[in-house]
Amino acid sequence: MSGTHPQVGRSAAAVLLLTLSIAGCAGGAGTSAPPPSVADSKSAVADSSSPLSGSGSSTASGSSNASTPAGQFRNPVVDKNMPDPGLLSAGGKFYLYSTEGAGANVQTATSDDLAHWTVGADALPAVGPWAEPGKTWAPEVAAVSGKYVMFYTASDKASGKQCIGRAESRVPGGPFVDRNTRALICQENLGGSIDPSPLVVDGKVYLYWKNDGNCCGLKVSLWGQPMDPGAANLTGKPIPLLSNTQSWQGNLVEAPEMVPHGGRFYLFYAANDYASTSYAEGYALCSSPIGPCKDSPNPVLRSNAAAAGPGHAFILTVKGKTWILYHAWSPDAVGSEIPGRQLWLDPLSWQNSGPTVPGPNPDPQPMPAVG
Repeated sequence: MSGTHPQVGRSAAAVLLLTLSIAGCAGGAGTSAPPPSVADSKSAVADSSSPLSGSGSSTASGSSNASTPAGQFRNPVVDKNMPDPGLLSAGGKFYLYSTEGAGANVQTATSDDLAHWTVGADALPAVGPWAEPGKTWAPEVAAVSGKYVMFYTASDKASGKQCIGRAESRVPGGPFVDRNTRALICQENLGGSIDPSPLVVDGKVYLYWKNDGNCCGLKVSLWGQPMDPGAANLTGKPIPLLSNTQSWQGNLVEAPEMVPHGGRFYLFYAANDYASTSYAEGYALCSSPIGPCKDSPNPVLRSNAAAAGPGHAFILTVKGKTWILYHAWSPDAVGSEIPGRQLWLDPLSWQNSGPTVPGPNPDPQPMPAVG
């Protein structure tokens, strides 16, 4: 998620973001679905109630789009403010979670094909007892031990920092419930902790996050730590994996997403000022789920004429093909709540030199093969 930010997109009013910023979300509701496999992905949303429109979502929006040929889609796949996407495949459906917005702590939507999305209910109607309402950012969900576990960012009552909480549900769309009296991770002396991202691989659970040091002039790093098999508690020690050492990264790295592929581990992340055209998505190559990691010098996604500030990506592989879902501003409305950070979907290719993304791509492209 966009780390130091007060939130963008929590209401329907048009507001320009100031120097501080936050992220906005859309909700989902859920019916019972079996836990996804590790290959499916890591996050979840809820059941559908109303359609979202987007250049690639003509059927979902209820309007025709003659410029999009049959069997193809166009970006953005969601044209409303729904930043910091997390994704889950469960029961033949895709579930989307996003930062607070539209009156929801956790926005959600569902899709059958990754290109057409239908909005759902708030997946987290109440934050945990340790948290203040509002500023609920960057949720992701993992299926663990027959349940769905959400990790999310919220404002900690005790420290006043943004910290990470944990909530559970028996269904992917929620409602998720956090009964904990304390945040799972806070790192108060490092500025707080945000942008949690779980990974379940080879029967083991890991959690990744960012310390929110740029809130207060402190060093910023991406962290990883093992969890117990039920994803209830952290085990071992937190391990710093990456810091902002390259000029394009500005004063922060954030939104870690560890992705296993071909026997290797790729730590995707966003960097720089989220409310600017400098925001971009990069990656590092790691030798294990908890490092060490070697950063790549160049982003895999950066601003172009079609989309500004692409980042906070979620990567998933379906039918052998990898896709990257991420948020981006309209180039003529960077930092504006309307339309806000829209959702884009592009293919990601695994090359010997590293992952590559031919985007942001606004042109018609083949629908994902999901059936």
